[in-house]
Amino acid sequence: LIFLVFLLFASTGALEGRSPYCFNGFCITLIEEEITAEAGLCVVIPCSFTTGYGFIPKHLVWYKCEPFQQRCSDSDMIFHTNENNRKIQTGFIGRVSLIEPDMNRRICSIVINDLNESDSGSYQLRVNGLLYGMMIFRLLTAFLLGLTQKPTVLVPPLTEGQQTTLTCTAPGVCSGSAPTITWMWRGAGRNDSHITGNTTEIMTALTKRHTSTLTFNTSAEHHGTEVTCKVSFPSNVTTEETVTLNVTYMRKPKITGKTSVREGETLNLTCSVESNPPSLVIWTKYSDRNLQNITNLQNTELLQSTLLSSNVTANDSGYYICTVKHPSDTVTDKVYVSVICKYNLLLCLLYLLLQHPCHKYTTLHINTLWLHI
Repeated sequence: LIFLVFLLFASTGALEGRSPYCFNGFCITLIEEEITAEAGLCVVIPCSFTTGYGFIPKHLVWYKCEPFQQRCSDSDMIFHTNENNRKIQTGFIGRVSLIEPDMNRRICSIVINDLNESDSGSYQLRVNGLLYGMMIFRLLTAFLLGLTQKPTVLVPPLTEGQQTTLTCTAPGVCSGSAPTITWMWRGAGRNDSHITGNTTEIMTALTKRHTSTLTFNTSAEHHGTEVTCKVSFPSNVTTEETVTLNVTYMRKPKITGKTSVREGETLNLTCSVESNPPSLVIWTKYSDRNLQNITNLQNTELLQSTLLSSNVTANDSGYYICTVKHPSDTVTDKVYVSVICKYNLLLCLLYLLLQHPCHKYTTLHINTLWLHI
């Protein structure tokens, strides 16, 4: 927390409910007794004044000196409406702007960009007329806080195989120097990205918005990785925001397990699929030219779904299909399961012959069954 003292803060125009401070015909309306600003950003010092009859303002001069210093000197000058004045402190050149250049409106508000800790101090205003000038002293405390605002990172919906663009917007809309915006990957996929240059959007004469974009081809490897947008201001103040990528993707399902079992044993098949969000896995059996849902299984959103069928018979032979339903697609995988009969081999073989969709492989299939007995 940095302590500051400002002199001659006043509103832009009249602030209702505020009594002006007057001295020798000059009046200024003060704002709150405290003002806060954040390092790296900017601050507006609202200020308006009135003058005595016949006084015509020609130049406005702002000074900044040490805290609680009663009077600033010419060497403390930070702004002069005469751009040719060479007494302005080097560190303030280009950082201070007058909000209203028409002094006939009696507005002395300024904006200071690229704030840093060394900007702490007492600020004083001098109004120069055609013949003489007037400096009024009035203390107002203010506080310069460390930067608490973070960048805003916009992440659109991410789907594998599609090109996507992340957008980072720097905090504040100050008209000062453009910050440096850096993208950083944390995790897999960082070599697949590229960084574009900063883009500055001019909103008004005194406000700008600074953004940067990161474009890459989205893949499953990007899911769960962290992307950080770091904003560095010229005043050696940095802030960053980290987001975790959530990519929608699905891998091709795969069925594993023994596809040849003996009658009376347990059939154990597992359908595995990698996806985000989790997929809905449905088991079905192809039999008698119809697809039959296997009702003894619970369909749940899992990465793996296991089919268990105990005490199998010849009727359990056939194609088993794993259907994976995902928001991005629906895909299937299938295997053919053979049940080897223990008894009444002839009836078993006849059943398999009628059920098998590929009759040209019947002889080979029968021979295989004989070898297993």
